[in-house]
Amino acid sequence: MTCWKIMIVDDHPLMRRGIGQLLSFEPDFEMIGEASNGTDAVAMAHEKNPDLILLDLNMKGMSGLDTLNVMRAEGILASIVVLTVSDSRSDVKALVAAGADGYLLKDTEPDELISLLKKALCGGKAYSDIVREHLESNTEQDCLLSLLTDRETQILQEVAKGYRNKQIADALFISEATVKVHMKSLLKKLQVKSRTAATVLYLEAQGQ
Repeated sequence: MTCWKIMIVDDHPLMRRGIGQLLSFEPDFEMIGEASNGTDAVAMAHEKNPDLILLDLNMKGMSGLDTLNVMRAEGILASIVVLTVSDSRSDVKALVAAGADGYLLKDTEPDELISLLKKALCGGKAYSDIVREHLESNTEQDCLLSLLTDRETQILQEVAKGYRNKQIADALFISEATVKVHMKSLLKKLQVKSRTAATVLYLEAQGQ
C-alpha cells in the first residue's frame, strides 16, 4: 500500500490540528511534521523529505509565496499544494507560476480535498473549481494578447496607464493618427469594443 509523507505549514494552530486530524484518517497518508512559519518549513522539508507539503499563503514573516520560492530554489522536490482562503486571481497566478502543484481553498469539502491531494501526489494538479476557472481565463487572455504586435502591446500598456491617444503618441514619438490605427487593430484582435475593456483584459492577464 502507498503511504505518502505529509507536512503541514500554517501559522494557525487550530488549522494545523484540524487538517492534521482530517488527513490522519486516511491510511495512505502519514503525518510527519507541522511548521508555523516559512523558515521552519524549509528546514523541516530538508530534514524529513516529505512527499507533499500543504502550504498556507498568508503567514507572518515569510509568505507562502516566499516559502514556495525558497523551497523550489533549494531543490525541494515535494509536491507543494497551497491551501488558503484567498481566491484572488493574482495570488493564483503568482503561486502557480512559482511552481505550486495545486491551489485549494480552505472551504473545500474534506472528501474532495483528499481526492485532489492524491491527484497532486500522482503527478496531477490539484485546483479548486474557481482556481481552475481563473487559470483557464488567464490562458484565453494570454492567447489573445499574444496576437498583438510589439507596437500594439506598447500602446495597450500606455492605455492601461490611463493615457489618451495624444499622450500615447507623444510618449511613443508617433502620430495620433497612427495610434488610432493601432488601437482599432488591437481592439479587433482582443475581441473587445472599448479601450476600457481592453485595459481590463490586459490588467487581469497581468494578475492585477
